[in-house]
Amino acid sequence: MLLPITLTLAAAATLLNIWLGIRVSRVRIANNVLHGDGGCEPLVRRMRAHANFVEYTPFVLILFALVELAIGPQTWLWVLALVYILARISHAFGMDASIPSKLRMAGIGLTYLTMIALSIAALYAAYGSMREIEVPPALAAHV
Repeated sequence: MLLPITLTLAAAATLLNIWLGIRVSRVRIANNVLHGDGGCEPLVRRMRAHANFVEYTPFVLILFALVELAIGPQTWLWVLALVYILARISHAFGMDASIPSKLRMAGIGLTYLTMIALSIAALYAAYGSMREIEVPPALAAHV
């Protein structure tokens, strides 16, 4: 089964990951930092924005794929995928600030809401209808 939402989100996430990496590299080059963070605070913030994206995105992609497999492509899943990408862009720009930023807070808040919505959808897909699960023939004789 083709998963158009998950495939689109995975492509967008990959491009976003490259963009985040380029942002890190630009600060590295500008500050002559070859390894680590060199004590450069802007570099630390950019590295953390990139790492934070890498920490959350695999869970989101897995949940999107499983929910899309279970219920099919739905308009709300398309919207949620867009919200996730915009949230991660917002978070990245928000991490550039040296003080608490509304962009950062909005980004992480929307990321959490996306993950909660997907988790609820996954649980509903698994248990919501409480349909009978067929016992495999090999096990049926033992039940």
